Parts: sequence; structure tokens; C-alpha cells
Amino acid sequence: MKNTQLYSKVFQGMVRLNFIYIIITALLLLSVALYQSSSKPDQQFAEPVVFERVLTSTDSFLYKYDTLLTGMITGAGNIGAAAVITINGEIQYLKCFGTKKAGEEEEVDAGTVFRLASVSKPITGLLAGMMDHDGIIGLDDRVVDYLPGFKLKDSASTQELSVRNLLSHTSGLVPHAYDNLVEDGVPFHIIIDSLQRVNISDRPGKLYGYQNVMFSLYDTIAEIRTAQPFEQLIMERIFTPLGMYHASAGRWGFDKTGNKAFPHGKYGGNYQPIRLNDRYYSTNPAAGINASISDLGHLLMALTGEQTGPLDHSIIDTVFTPQVKSPLKWFYLKHWNGVESKHYGLGWRIIGYHGCKIAYHGGYIRGYRAEIAVCREEGIGIAFLTNSPARNDSKVVPTFLDMYFENFSTNF
Repeated sequence: MKNTQLYSKVFQGMVRLNFIYIIITALLLLSVALYQSSSKPDQQFAEPVVFERVLTSTDSFLYKYDTLLTGMITGAGNIGAAAVITINGEIQYLKCFGTKKAGEEEEVDAGTVFRLASVSKPITGLLAGMMDHDGIIGLDDRVVDYLPGFKLKDSASTQELSVRNLLSHTSGLVPHAYDNLVEDGVPFHIIIDSLQRVNISDRPGKLYGYQNVMFSLYDTIAEIRTAQPFEQLIMERIFTPLGMYHASAGRWGFDKTGNKAFPHGKYGGNYQPIRLNDRYYSTNPAAGINASISDLGHLLMALTGEQTGPLDHSIIDTVFTPQVKSPLKWFYLKHWNGVESKHYGLGWRIIGYHGCKIAYHGGYIRGYRAEIAVCREEGIGIAFLTNSPARNDSKVVPTFLDMYFENFSTNF
């Protein structure tokens, strides 16, 4: 009898615990749903420009550029692509091309999400500029003050390494340190622990050496400082305030969208769909952001307009300030006719071009190509996305800049 009563009490206790667990789980799910719905309100996105109207001089220039861009995309056989141009903070051109997947009929539209690859770096740079401006994470803060156990091969470099060094590729490590481990899927925390074995070329701040792993330490630092995952932090500080409602960071954000462009590779002269992969999603600040062309249009609006929103002039000035000379190989900018200087800022390449300063970055990951450029002196910006990288992609930005400068700039 006593055993029966004991079992009964245990059973009742288990029922109560399960009931509490169900209630807590339901509340958590409800809070997540409310957060997602509140962080992504309904938004009317810009439609592709239609040239069935009386054209101004600027429209005529855009019409000519559209003809060239369409020819480049058609000639290269891109499966899907999209481009956006902003002038003085307004979208003046947004056009989508092709389909999300070869052999299927769903067309790319303004909300179709692509992987940005290294065009993630410019967005992370803006987040870092904002966090510095707000006194949360200083650009000149030392990395070891956030990561006490962090070690490089040289103790002096370990002590001197700053957040600014991470974002400007001036850590002093040999270029592309442990990208091979990222591509092999080695967990990021193991890669960080292995950095103490990487050779060092010079002290922090002295030399340019392009990195993905070191750049992405900003993720770990930001989470320690704010107690928020990078994915949530960049959503709250960048994506939502700027109206980038299709944007996300990480593989989960890409997988959950139903409107995505699938990657393609060229085999035997023809593009074919290839498998989605996790490559570089362990380095979200450097290469793990996803976005649509309308998202990048809203970003460019914030960068080329009056900066009355969260990205004010001082933040953009900080991020676009050259930090180090960047000795890019000739073929990287082979279609840019008139390059005067090459530097790296904070997440952005800073190119001296026809008397102007162009903040630029390109990104490539298997099956995707992204390009973005801003000229604040002229108030212009352009972005391009494709799910089938082609040779002509590298012409998209310089062709636009050359045409604009030739038509409107006294510096050309």
C-alpha cells in the first residue's frame, strides 16, 4: 500500500513537471514567433524599373547601362541575377534576370535571397562602426581583453592585436590563415585554438593580409560583449533598422527562406545546379550573410542618402577610412580603367578611381557571386548578385562607374 501511494505521488509530480515544461516551451515558442513577426514587418519593396516613360538625362544613362548589363548577363548565360542602383539615397534602378534554378520556371525577383560570400564583410564593418560609435566595442580594444585565453604564435602580437586589426586584415598573420580548415568543416572554436601555430609576417597594423578566420573573431567578441549571437545582433542593429527584411546570417537563415536562388556551376559549357553547402557559414561576419537585391538596395540607400537613420556620417566615415595599402593582383581590378590607389578600410576595399574614393567589395563562394560599390562624393551605389558566376560579373561595377563618371562627373 505504501509503495502504491509513493508511486502515485511520484507520478503526480512527474505530471506537474511535464505540465510546467510544456507551458515554458509554449511561452518560448510564442516569444520567438512574436520577435520574428515584430522584426520583419510588412514592407513594400522597389519594383524593377520599367523604361516605358519619358526619360530624363539620368534615365537615359540608366537605359544605356541596362542595355549593356542585359547583354553581359545574356552573353554569359547566367541562370539568375539581379542588380540595383541608388542615386542620392533613392533606388533608381532595380532589375532581376532569369530563374532561381536551371530547368525550372520560378523567376528571380526583388526578394530572392542569394549568398553574399565576402560581401558579408562590408556589412559587418558597418556593424562594427556602429558598435564603436555607441561605445559598446571599441575598434582599438584589444582582442585579449575579450578573449583572455587567445594566443598567437608571437606573444607581442597577441597582446597588441586589436578589433581594428581584425576588420582591416592587418593582424600580421600570413594571408588566408586556415581557410582550408573552414572549407573542411572544422569547428570554429578548434580553428581559433590552432591560430597560435600560424606564421606571422609582421606586428599587427603593419601589413595587409586577407583573412576570413581572423575577421570572424568579431562574432565571438560581439557575443561575449553583448550576450547576443552575431545573427541576432546584426538583425537588430543593421537588417531591421535599414529595411533589409529578407537578410539573415548563417545557414539556418538561408535554409528557412522559401525564396532563394540555388547555386550553379559550369560543366561542359553549361550551367547546372549544384548542392547547397555549409562552406564559410562558420565565419558569418566574413562570408555568412544572405540577402536579396532589395536588401542591398536599402543598404545602398542608407549609404548614399542623407544618413538620417542609424548609419550617420561619422560611422560611415570611420568605416570608409583607409587603414592599410592593399597590393591587389592586377586581375582583381582588370576591368577598372584608371585605378589610382588601393587600400582596405573596415570591411571595405577603398579604391581611388578617377579622382573619387570608391568603397567596394566583391564576394565569391561556389555557385554565387556578389558585388557592391559606393561613391559618396557622387552619391551613387550599385550592387549585383548572381547564382551562376561568370567572367562578365567583374565588369558590372566598373562599367557602371565609367558610364556615370563620363556622363556626370568633371573628374573623368
